[in-house]
Amino acid sequence: MRRLLAALAGVALALVGVFVVAQPAQAASLVEVTGFGNNPSGLRMHIFVPDNVQAKPPILVAVHYCTGSGPAFYSGSEFASLASQYGFIVVYPSATRSGQCFDVSSPQALTRGGGSDPVGIMSMVTYTEQHYNGDPSRVYVTGASSGAMMTNVLLGDYPDVFKAGAAFMGVPFGCFATTDGSSWNSQCSGGQRIYTPQQWGDMVRAAYPGYTGPRPRMQVWHGTTDTTLSYPNFGEEIKQWTNVLGVSQTPALTDTPRSGWTRTRYGSAAVAPPVEGISISGVGHSLPLAGQAAMAIEFMGLNGQGPTPRPSSSSASPRPSSPSASPSSPGGGTGSGCTATTSVNQWQGGFVVTVRVTAGSAAINGWSVGLALPSGAAVTSSWNVTRSGNTWSNVSYNGKVNAGQYTEFGFQGTGTAGTLNPTCTAS
Repeated sequence: MRRLLAALAGVALALVGVFVVAQPAQAASLVEVTGFGNNPSGLRMHIFVPDNVQAKPPILVAVHYCTGSGPAFYSGSEFASLASQYGFIVVYPSATRSGQCFDVSSPQALTRGGGSDPVGIMSMVTYTEQHYNGDPSRVYVTGASSGAMMTNVLLGDYPDVFKAGAAFMGVPFGCFATTDGSSWNSQCSGGQRIYTPQQWGDMVRAAYPGYTGPRPRMQVWHGTTDTTLSYPNFGEEIKQWTNVLGVSQTPALTDTPRSGWTRTRYGSAAVAPPVEGISISGVGHSLPLAGQAAMAIEFMGLNGQGPTPRPSSSSASPRPSSPSASPSSPGGGTGSGCTATTSVNQWQGGFVVTVRVTAGSAAINGWSVGLALPSGAAVTSSWNVTRSGNTWSNVSYNGKVNAGQYTEFGFQGTGTAGTLNPTCTAS
C-alpha cells in the first residue's frame, strides 16, 4: 500500500487538473445515499439524477481512481454533464480504506458474491433500480485507474448485470490477484503478467462458474507512457476480453480518430463492437482526457441510441426478445452426429442470430454448420466461430462437445434474417 500511495500521490494531482470540466447549469446535484444494502467493505454511495432523466433510465457506475472519491470523480469528469444531456443516472461509489483504492485483488473481490467492494457496488445498482426506476437491462460501468480495474472486475463477477464497460488505464480481470492480504501486485502494475488469451479468459469465467448467459462488451484505454499501470496491460486486457467474447484478436478495424490515437475494433468494425481498444501515444497515467468520456458513452450506447445487442460467451444461452427456432439435419452418421438450431432476434434493419450446436449420442471433436442468409442480409460481426461463405466452423476452444451437450456461436447483421435452415456436420 505504501508503494501504491507513493506511485499515485503525484498522479492524483495530475488527475485533478485533467478531469476538471465545467458542469452544466442545472438544479440536479450529487446526492449521498446511505443504507443502500449489503456493504461489507463500508463503501459510500453518491448518485446523480439529471433533471431530464428518462422514464426508465439507464444506470452508469463511475468508479474513481486511488486517492479519489465519488464526489471528486463527479466534479472532475464529464460523465455527469453527459448524463444531463442524455438522461441516464450516474452512481459514484467511494472507497473508504486507506489510500482510497478499490479492492481488485482479494479472492473475495474476484468471485461473484464473494464479498468486499463488488458486493457493495452491486447493492448500489440494485438500490438505484428499486428507488429511481433504473432499467436493469441497461447497466454500465466505467472507471479510471483503480476504477478501471474495478470495471474489469465487475464485468467478470456480474456479466448478467452489466451490458458494457469502459476502462481507462486499467489491468485485466485477475491481474492484481494476491493471496497474502496485500492490495498491490507489482508484477501486474509493471506489465509483467503476460498470459495467453485462454488463460486470461479462464480467470473471468472462473469468477462465476456455470454462467451460460451473454457477456458484456468492453472498451479499454491506455497511454503508451503510463508508468503506474504499465502499457502492456492494455494488450493483455484486449487478449482477455476478445477471448471471453469469442472474437478474433485480429482487428476488424484500425483507425486514428485523433492525432496520436490508435483505435482497434475486434469482432466488428461498427461503433459498438464486442471489444474496442484506444491507445494514446505519449500520454501517461492521466486518462480520461477531455472528450474521451463522450466516446465511452457512445460505445456503451448511452448517447441516445438505445441499448445495443451484445455477443455471448462460448457457452452462452440465447436470450432473444423474439426468438424463432429452426431445426437442422444431423450430420456425421447415426448416433454420432450433431444438430443445429437457431434463435433470431430481429429488429427493423438488423438482427442477431444465436446458433446452438448439439452433439448426438456420442461426443464430437469438431463441427461445421451450413447456413445461408437471405439475399440482402449482411453479417457485420460474429463470435465463437470461423466463417467461410455459408460454412460456419468451430474455433479452437469449442470444437469438442460431449454427448448430449451443446455449444453456441452467434452473429449480428443488417437486413432481414428470414427463415434459417442450418445443417450440422460433425468431425
